[in-house]
Amino acid sequence: MILHAFTDGASRGNPGESGVGIIVKDEPGNTILKLNSYIGRTTNNIAEYTALLMLLEKMRSMECSHLTVLSDSELMVKQVNGAYKVKDRNIKRYHARFQELKESLPFEIDIRHIRREENREADRLANQAIETRTPPSA
Repeated sequence: MILHAFTDGASRGNPGESGVGIIVKDEPGNTILKLNSYIGRTTNNIAEYTALLMLLEKMRSMECSHLTVLSDSELMVKQVNGAYKVKDRNIKRYHARFQELKESLPFEIDIRHIRREENREADRLANQAIETRTPPSA
């Protein structure tokens, strides 16, 4: 099954109160997973990586042959695709965890940058998590 995931991390301040939003859709565009989570006080970049890692953790138990991840974080997308080096030592831990997860999953992953307006639904979920302090989903 080919799936498309939209991820977003939001931070009110940098650092500030933060949340993540994730939506997974099948090939026809049906939503098969929606989740969001309040992640505490952190930076926007860490929130973006946290959303990606939460998605990949969830995908371990889902049937998938190919996953396309769509994010409006140009920095994160370019870092995970190798176009930019990861210099920040805190982000290096998240980047290393991404590499571990990517290698352990039994399907291909393609990560692409999209414009912010194409990611409104995941952004709404991330901000909703901050407003309601939604705890991590099981």
